[in-house]
Amino acid sequence: MFSMRRYTIYLALAACMLFTLNYFRTEIKVASTAIPRIGSIIPTSGPEDDGKSSVEVVVPNGPFRWKDVPTRYPVTSFAAIPTAPPQKLPKVQFDFPIEETQAAATRKVRQAAVRAVFDKCWNAYRKHAWMNDELGPLSGGQKNGFGGWGANLVDNLDNLWIMGFKDQFEDAVKVAMEIDLSTATVDTINVFETTIRHLGGFLACYDLSEDKRCLTKAVEFGEMLYKAFDTPNRMPITRWKPQLSMQAQQVADETVLVAEIGSLTMEFTRLSLLTGDPKYYDAVDRITKEFAKQQTKTKLKGMWPVVVDARKPDFTQDSLFTLGAMSDSLYEYFPKMHALLGGIDPIYERMYNLSMAGAASHNLFRPMTPKNDNILVAGKSRSHHIDDPPDLEPEGQHLVCFAGGMFALGGKLFSNPAHVFIGRQLTDGCIWAYRAMPLGIMPEVFTMLPCPKPDACDWDEKL
Repeated sequence: MFSMRRYTIYLALAACMLFTLNYFRTEIKVASTAIPRIGSIIPTSGPEDDGKSSVEVVVPNGPFRWKDVPTRYPVTSFAAIPTAPPQKLPKVQFDFPIEETQAAATRKVRQAAVRAVFDKCWNAYRKHAWMNDELGPLSGGQKNGFGGWGANLVDNLDNLWIMGFKDQFEDAVKVAMEIDLSTATVDTINVFETTIRHLGGFLACYDLSEDKRCLTKAVEFGEMLYKAFDTPNRMPITRWKPQLSMQAQQVADETVLVAEIGSLTMEFTRLSLLTGDPKYYDAVDRITKEFAKQQTKTKLKGMWPVVVDARKPDFTQDSLFTLGAMSDSLYEYFPKMHALLGGIDPIYERMYNLSMAGAASHNLFRPMTPKNDNILVAGKSRSHHIDDPPDLEPEGQHLVCFAGGMFALGGKLFSNPAHVFIGRQLTDGCIWAYRAMPLGIMPEVFTMLPCPKPDACDWDEKL
């Protein structure tokens, strides 16, 4: 009796173990092929259909290609790629004096140290996570949150070239050509991340090396990402489900991070400039025009809130404004797009000037420090009505250290010395935050006490 009972228990445990193992094995399989052979389902329904019909189509003679997928909401007239002769832009770089011997020696030592660290990191990735998106720095494992399309590899092709690792560059480009966009490790693609890492990575690879393989792969990613714009109003779905898009009509989301919809312009524009295909530029130009049209209608004039509605589209309703996370690169791209297009489209200068006027007035603040340092920190502002003054939230972010460079670049390109000085104050603020910490590492997020007035900021221990 005891033996039979024990046998029954063991049998039940074994069945549970087999079920559990099979369950997780199935889940892993689904996760690793979350877009199983996308090319097997190509929709034939148009805008007049119910969006639920689809038909199985076998793609003949070769692998699945995104450019073969039918468009539900085709564009009838594309915005023309800017082709006017570029303007002569002001010089951005500082006129450094002739480098002294000792300074050159110090620079070369530092340069070699950076190169050595990159080499160490690249070799670790090569050994433990080759062709995966990320290397787990402690576990030595792999992470694939960007589709499993070798994000770390593609994103560093330009670094390999710049640092002179030409053999490693050749190896990386060769395996990058094997990336298959008919499968992915996730069912939802972050269009912004894929644009800056994969499309941007291959574009940078081509611009530096002139290796046509990189441009070919950039076009492949561009074709896929372009399908996220296939909505009734041609606004993109920023968290996009490729497999679902093959089977039903799609509409833009009502809740979108402003950086994710506003930071596609450089890569898509560059792809059009290189290929002569206007559809990529047209896709982002529509977004830019929406931002420009609504810029003075938000609750903080000149800036856009962190969250916007791409379906209406309405970029005015939310109340939180920042140069930090979830908004950052929207503003960063304005002076860069001006430079990329050679200054021939005034829209980016206007958007930069108006948005930075709002940020300088309501987001930047001088913090109280023991030595009364003349520095700036970029905080947040909340505004619930366009006629009410915004409320400053003096929370700084490490991420916003880019803003010093943005103001400096904008100040140079648009001949605004005041912005160059603001850029210096913001950068000095980040340096101060590093030096103020016991370990010399700036916090990711921190709060400081704003000065009562920019020119009156005596340290007060009681506050």
